[in-house]
Amino acid sequence: MGAEGRVREQTRWTRARLGRSGPPLDLLTAHFDQHVYAPHAHDEFTIGVTVGGSEVIAYRGGHIHSYPGSIVVLEPGEMHTGGPAATDGYAYQALYAEPSLLTDGTLGGLPHFKDPVLHDPELVAALRAAHTDISTCPDPLEAESRLPWLLTALARRHSTARAGTDTVAGAHHIARAVRDRLAGELLDPPSLAALATDLGLSRYQLLRAFRTATGIPPYAWLAQHRVAKARGLLASGLRPAEVAGLVGFADQAHLTRWFRRVLGVTPAAYRNSVQDAAG
Repeated sequence: MGAEGRVREQTRWTRARLGRSGPPLDLLTAHFDQHVYAPHAHDEFTIGVTVGGSEVIAYRGGHIHSYPGSIVVLEPGEMHTGGPAATDGYAYQALYAEPSLLTDGTLGGLPHFKDPVLHDPELVAALRAAHTDISTCPDPLEAESRLPWLLTALARRHSTARAGTDTVAGAHHIARAVRDRLAGELLDPPSLAALATDLGLSRYQLLRAFRTATGIPPYAWLAQHRVAKARGLLASGLRPAEVAGLVGFADQAHLTRWFRRVLGVTPAAYRNSVQDAAG
């Protein structure tokens, strides 16, 4: 059979943790040409972004269709199927979120999504980017900083839930306390849930305060702090593979991704440059 005639049935599961010792959250990347799911339900919210082709889903007594750029939200306990709506199959990224992740930062109880197929390009882009990054490197602090924030945004924008207050008193004090804890536990940072409890806040309030004060989420601040530490170690002659673990990155690839984001060069190129200058 030629390459064009092969059936592409591909799935990749990633399990991320929401913070150190936090609850797991599963992420799925899939492409199906022929596969049709049997009727089933989940205990969690299933939140998917269609990235190619089209899917037809039996849901709530009818059929819904998704296309590239659609967000599909299937509620806990709702029976559904899923399969290709056309011969070219379909591809999507999905995550499986405990209901409590959509109630932090909202009022009115468990969110209900009257329309299970949503169109929100900004949120689609953010969900896809977070899903891709966390599937590549399931860093607990990054997962906890990004996914609950986006799930709250999803519930606020598109469900029956009402937005809670966004005003958090003492945002700069809160951010400073969080930065101090993260810097002090560089190799194994505490979860945001634990930090929030210590500060008498919800996780959403902590994230809101931190973003208000710094303009970035906690994981991004910690990554930049680690890069600053890595610069000194690289300048001293250590190799990137050694430095990654010493500053808390998962591996050299994780260090490289952030080093390039912050400084525009790879750790190896930076090390060679400063070593050459020193020579």
